[in-house]
Amino acid sequence: MLDDRDRKLLMLLQEDASVAMGDLADRVNLSLSACSRRIQRLEEAGYVARRIVVLDREKMGVPTTLFALIKTAHHSDDWIEKFRRVISDIPEIVEVHRLTGNYDYIVKVVLPRVEHYDVVYKQIVRKVELFDVSASISMEVLKSGTAVPVDYAE
Repeated sequence: MLDDRDRKLLMLLQEDASVAMGDLADRVNLSLSACSRRIQRLEEAGYVARRIVVLDREKMGVPTTLFALIKTAHHSDDWIEKFRRVISDIPEIVEVHRLTGNYDYIVKVVLPRVEHYDVVYKQIVRKVELFDVSASISMEVLKSGTAVPVDYAE
């Protein structure tokens, strides 16, 4: 069962996982050792899936975001596994979700420029059959992040 200090620690770690243990301990009113033990317990319990570094996309040369909506006529386990392998091998594809509704998948692609989408598109369609693909370019990011709400965790 999580308490308010656990939730605050998780929130703070989501904001910046590199924050010093002493700073974390101060911000949640715990001793350094108690804070360290709590974080270790949260990690062991699976609340912390992993710690990552978020790179600046402009500096990495991939400032353009494109979303591709995909329809497929295939829904077998074999097709889905093949699709999963294909998209996993393309580094420009950073996120994929299976959907309800009119489309089967939404694919988030980061690109050096919009014209590079054709390269990614061809990598997919050469290896797996799709029924329809509709792509949209992101014009502006209004909200972005990986943080999730901590209030629902038990």
